[in-house]
Amino acid sequence: MPKHYFDKLEYLDRLIYCKSTGAPDYLAKKLNISKRTVFDYINILKSLGAEVKYCRQKKTYYYYYSGRFNFRFVQNKT
Repeated sequence: MPKHYFDKLEYLDRLIYCKSTGAPDYLAKKLNISKRTVFDYINILKSLGAEVKYCRQKKTYYYYYSGRFNFRFVQNKT
């Protein structure tokens, strides 16, 4: 999977964590992807264990349980 996918997932994670995604149409423009791909990315985060919800009043996605993703390799110090 190309790096830009992980970059977009990382950015999406940050936006969801901050509760600043906006509505799906707006989020698609922010990420420069289609609305359908937004739903695919949300489903990827869900499949990785995140309980992602959408607030219709605030027009934003959010994590039901507090948490973050880390899509980078971290080398163990031995």
